Amino acid sequence: MSDDGLLSSLRYLFADFLDEQDNTPPFLPDGLPDGASSVVSDGIHLLMDYQGAAYAKLYVERLQRFIGHQDVDAAMFREIARLMANRMAYEDAIRIAQLKLAEFRDSDGRVQSIDALPAVAAEPVLMVLDKLGWAHKRVSIPFSAASRWGLRRLKIEAWLRRWRLFSIRYSEERAWVERWLHMIARSLAKQPNATSAIVDTATMVEGYGDRYRQGLADWHAIIDGLAKPTFDGALPLQDLAGAVAEARAAALPDPRQVALKRAIAQIRAQALGTGANAAA
Repeated sequence: MSDDGLLSSLRYLFADFLDEQDNTPPFLPDGLPDGASSVVSDGIHLLMDYQGAAYAKLYVERLQRFIGHQDVDAAMFREIARLMANRMAYEDAIRIAQLKLAEFRDSDGRVQSIDALPAVAAEPVLMVLDKLGWAHKRVSIPFSAASRWGLRRLKIEAWLRRWRLFSIRYSEERAWVERWLHMIARSLAKQPNATSAIVDTATMVEGYGDRYRQGLADWHAIIDGLAKPTFDGALPLQDLAGAVAEARAAALPDPRQVALKRAIAQIRAQALGTGANAAA
C-alpha cells in the first residue's frame, strides 16, 4: 500500500468513527469518462448505505487517481469503479443485518461472523479456534426480522457498522484494495496491455469465510509470483495478461495451492529461460 493510500484510509476511518463529518454524499468528481457517472453514482450510494459519507469519499478519492489517465479508457475506468465499489462493500455480519433490515421480510439467513468482530475481540477467539483445529470451520449466526427481538438485534448489528472500521476484515480489505490499485497503476506504467487483466483480478476475491481466504491467497500468489516481479524488472514476462489468465485457470479451491503454484512456477521458468536465451 502506498503512503498516500494509507493516510487517506486512516483519515477517513477516524473521521467516520469520531463523527467529524456530516452525512452529505460526495460530489461526482470532475472529468469522468463517458458513461462513468452512473457507475460512480451507484458506487457512492452503495457505500453511503454500507458505511457512511466518509467511506464514500474515500471511494471517490481512490477513483480520482485514474481520471484523465491516457491509458485508462472509459470502459476500464467504469470497471475499476464498479469492482472497487463492490469490493469496498464486502460481505460481513453487519452487512447481512443491513440488508435484512432493508428487506424486512420473514426469512432467515446465515452468515459467518468471526471476521466482523473488532480485532481486540476476534484475535483471541481465532487463536483458540486455531488451537482446537477449528480455524477454518464455519461459525454461523441466524438472522431474522420475524420478531421484535430479531428486528432490534438487526438494528444493533447495523449500528455496529461504526465498529467495522476496527475489525480484522476491514484492515485486510483496506490493505488489499490499496495494493490492487497500486498494481493497476504499476501496470499502466510498465505494461499497459496487461492492465485490464490486473483490474479483473478483483473478481478473485469475494464472499467470506473459506471462499474469501482462498481467493485472497490465490490473488497474492499470482501478484507476488508474476505481476510484481514483472513490474520490478526481475521477470522478463512479455505477455503478463496471458500469464495471469493461465494462472487463474489453474487456481482450484485448494488451500495448499498445488496446481496454482505449479502453474506459476512453469510460467516463471519459461519466461526466465526465454529471457536468458534472448540475452545470449
